[in-house]
Amino acid sequence: MTENQTLSPRLRGSRCEHCETVAFPASVSCQRCGGSETTGIDLSTTGTVWTATIQRFPPKSPPYVPPAEGFSPYAVGYVELPEGVKVEALLDGTSPVDLIGREVVLVGSDPVPSFALAGALTTNASTTTAVTTEEEV
Repeated sequence: MTENQTLSPRLRGSRCEHCETVAFPASVSCQRCGGSETTGIDLSTTGTVWTATIQRFPPKSPPYVPPAEGFSPYAVGYVELPEGVKVEALLDGTSPVDLIGREVVLVGSDPVPSFALAGALTTNASTTTAVTTEEEV
């Protein structure tokens, strides 16, 4: 996962030269055919929430380090990208019912991918944040 010079989040994957299978994260060998010729690619920054849940308890520590203000529940799920790969990611939302099947946009990639609902974003010069529109209320 990388972020380019304009601070736009990006996900790096790989594509097998033999069978065209796309993988995330990038891999030096193909998970499908076992081929060793892969090429690094930038993956799409939009996708569809395939499934989601709410993490209501803190993960094991280590490696999780709880924030100073304490643990807060968060949404996590799989986002299917146009390339056909599913990416596990943090999701901006509070209900799996409201997230599953919705279009999302990549808003962060470090330390893990993070997506927000498409059409619910505002951008300023330094950050991208999710906002709620009247249609979503």
